[in-house]
Amino acid sequence: MMAIPEIHFLLLSFAAGILAGTAFFGGLWWTVRRVISVKRVALFLFASFVIRAAVMLIILYFSCGNDIVRIACYMAGFLIIRIVAVRNRRSAE
Repeated sequence: MMAIPEIHFLLLSFAAGILAGTAFFGGLWWTVRRVISVKRVALFLFASFVIRAAVMLIILYFSCGNDIVRIACYMAGFLIIRIVAVRNRRSAE
């Protein structure tokens, strides 16, 4: 039987998900705004994705380890930021 982690670890994982989501979608917004001014678009987009994904995975690794409940809290925070980012983008149109 798997032990349930203490609540403060779950809250830290949730906060880490919010941080990672903000970095990921903020970086995506920055990339989209800058892509028209670069000469090598494909390289720029690929490098941006790799950096954003690496930051997200590093935060995931250090904040959650191998605990599935903490990973779920992390993903909940990440997905909340995604929903906020999509809604903010739609309201800007």
